[in-house]
Amino acid sequence: MAGKKPIFVSMDLGTAYTLVYIEGNGIVYNEPSIVAYKIKENKIIAVGAEAYKMIGKGNKNLRIVRPMVDGVITDIKATQAQLNYIFARLRLEKALKNCVMLLACPSAITQLEKTALKKIALSLGAAEVFIEEEVKMAALGGGVNINAPTGRLVVDMGGGTTDVAVISSGDIVISKSIKVAGNYLNEEILKFIRAQYGMEIGIKTAEIIKINIGSLAKFIDEKSMKVYGRDVVSGLPREIEITPEELREVLKVPLSRVIELIVQVLEMTPPELAGDIFRNGIVLCGGTALINGIAKYVGDTLQLPTKVGEQPLLAVINGTKKFQSEIFDKLRRVKEEISY
Repeated sequence: MAGKKPIFVSMDLGTAYTLVYIEGNGIVYNEPSIVAYKIKENKIIAVGAEAYKMIGKGNKNLRIVRPMVDGVITDIKATQAQLNYIFARLRLEKALKNCVMLLACPSAITQLEKTALKKIALSLGAAEVFIEEEVKMAALGGGVNINAPTGRLVVDMGGGTTDVAVISSGDIVISKSIKVAGNYLNEEILKFIRAQYGMEIGIKTAEIIKINIGSLAKFIDEKSMKVYGRDVVSGLPREIEITPEELREVLKVPLSRVIELIVQVLEMTPPELAGDIFRNGIVLCGGTALINGIAKYVGDTLQLPTKVGEQPLLAVINGTKKFQSEIFDKLRRVKEEISY
């Protein structure tokens, strides 16, 4: 039917996770942004959660690839292969035919990378492709009315980067980014355990530690955690026990750099918008926003009201869903201009 409205599809192409939303189906994919290849055949054998299980447990014929590292596309071919694999596995190729697609990407990606992503989306069957910054979508999904003529400060702490942005009247006024986020915190935990206890652990174990006992303020029922790894001297398997208190000191160092970035953005903010931010406070989004006590830590340090946004892990993809009406309004206006 000629006048049939196209299906809306959106993707959050994050460093840590890739999420896909399809109108009428909801969020159909939410898995780690990882691809596992067989080297000899150069063939994908797993994507997402299945590939994540293989980290640190591979062999010489296995290559694990992260298409995005620190908010930058490191392998555009792996990105295309990952998306092709996802939609083939979900058997949703038909839903992509002539769809309108919105891609949410880190602010650090270049214009060249944006063009490459548009080509990938078009090759998947999309008729129209739009690209928006993750921090803007995170604000919308986190419960911020981005169209209001008032300043809001949003901190999107993902896997590879933390984006800090002042948003007003539907767009980003100022934004800055730093490569200190979830993956960086995992690395710091890994280094701490090696230096303090003389034990090697894997990056997956570091992430589990962060999720289970990571905090920036004391919380109810704090418990220590047993951690297993390899002794750096003897090379033998070993067990240690770490506490939330010692982990707090590890996390505060890198997160102080996020605080510094927020201060830099505030220093660049026009006075009227700064006044709005003083009243409205800060909204934290992204997986790192789930660390216990992070809102209190940021709020106390900056002396500004701070809260964690709605569903921080899903804030970006939820924001793309809410942005759907604006996308179709843009298309309608373009058609009206052409018809005149």
